[in-house]
Amino acid sequence: MDPELEAFIPFLPDLDLNDPVTARKHVAERAAAVPAPDTSAMDVEDRTVPADPDVAVRIYRPHQGVRGAIVWMHGGGGVFGNLDTEHPWAARTASLSGAVVISVNYRLAPEHRYPAALDDAYAVLTWTAEHAAELGIDPERIAVGGHSHGAGIAAAVALRARDQQGPPIRFQLLNEPGLDDREETWSRQHFTATPWMNRDKIATAWRHYLGSQPATPYAAPARATDLSGLPPAYIATAEFCPNRDEDIAYALRLLQAGVSVDLHQWPGTFHGSQAIQSAAVSQRQITDLSAALRRALV
Repeated sequence: MDPELEAFIPFLPDLDLNDPVTARKHVAERAAAVPAPDTSAMDVEDRTVPADPDVAVRIYRPHQGVRGAIVWMHGGGGVFGNLDTEHPWAARTASLSGAVVISVNYRLAPEHRYPAALDDAYAVLTWTAEHAAELGIDPERIAVGGHSHGAGIAAAVALRARDQQGPPIRFQLLNEPGLDDREETWSRQHFTATPWMNRDKIATAWRHYLGSQPATPYAAPARATDLSGLPPAYIATAEFCPNRDEDIAYALRLLQAGVSVDLHQWPGTFHGSQAIQSAAVSQRQITDLSAALRRALV
């Protein structure tokens, strides 16, 4: 474990995902205590995307940057997280990449199971493409991305857009994505006591997300049999993350399907540890994610 990250482990909250309401409350309290990001070099606007139901988004427009955008999904296992908890990371991504970031307040499980979150994200992608001129972006320079479960939703959006001839997606930015509901990989089976997220918590999150229905490739993209024709991807994994092996396997399958992939495995890190911004490795992670996005949208 990276020593800077290890020092923070005793202070991490031990979320009980069997109690989503309390978990959301704890995460919101933690997020409120984080210093507000510097947004002086961008315009930040809350909007509502017309859909069924409507979807709240927060749009970050850097004053100077590339003419591209990313539809961004927060982490939280599909159970917790919102526009406010994601605010520091969305603002930082916009600042470092120069891209317009459209942060999506998708519906949460277990109150709203799959495909609610995917439908929300896809509606925002479609809206972004249709309103590209208003947003000041090139409709051919739209990416999708996210953290953790949000990154899994982003991967599913890319699959759905390919299959349904939806808006063209330039790039996928997938940070420690949750891609597979099955517990078949070594990391999912053995990481039972890793910080922040472990095998049991991720299994609980998948149960909330799916309920009793079987998983489809749009719910768990690792189940997709055909990955050809998908957008180029940046996939980041953490050494001590239960999702690690499914992410690496997905990256290899994308490569074998002819999709360009930038795969970055971060040693000494754990799931979500990039939130500890004082650690040098976290700063490198966030900078690398944003640089990959900027390169893809230029």
